[in-house]
Amino acid sequence: MNIDGLVNQYFDGNGPLPAMEMFDNESIYTVYSDIVNILKKQPDIELGVLQTLSFCFYEILDNVLTHSMKQCGIVALNYSPQQAKIQIMVVDNGIGIHRSLAENETYRDISEEEALTQCMRDSVTDGKGMGYGLYSMSRLMREAGIILKLHSGSHILVSNGKEEWIEKTDFWQGTVIYFELRSDLEIDPNEVLENRTDAVTEFNEEFLDTEDIDNLW
Repeated sequence: MNIDGLVNQYFDGNGPLPAMEMFDNESIYTVYSDIVNILKKQPDIELGVLQTLSFCFYEILDNVLTHSMKQCGIVALNYSPQQAKIQIMVVDNGIGIHRSLAENETYRDISEEEALTQCMRDSVTDGKGMGYGLYSMSRLMREAGIILKLHSGSHILVSNGKEEWIEKTDFWQGTVIYFELRSDLEIDPNEVLENRTDAVTEFNEEFLDTEDIDNLW
């Protein structure tokens, strides 16, 4: 994968290099925990944003291993406290969203552009998952999103949390998910995720020790 080209494309080439890790079935949870713990150490990030992001982020990593037909992916992270902005990119060079979604007979005849739009909707899947990962991310974008770019094949879906549109772009064999979030907003994770999962409890039990929880109050 030309990861350097993607970093230059999606991150500020004049800024600090993002933290990057490769993940596969054996390392997905370790990489996920590493990224969340990097963000957890930043005192300026609102807890609700981190709790919601934690859930959505793992779903996106899992999507790579479930749907791309590749054994690994790459994640890149940058955080700017001055801009109150979190940047994350997850990339693979697998079969891409259009081909993956077409494995479900319901979506066999849709175009590449339609596949990008549909995969952001609730319960849309190729049959190998629940169809909630990107939809949950779209919910977070509505509350704290700056920009989301979903690039697969020759098209890219762009969303600012309120509107989304499709653009023609250079071909990418696989899928790139890049998003920027505001880190300084107070949000209710379970409300954002429509109470379909208890993201607050899941995050607290996994990433907060007793002293952390006491400090919250």
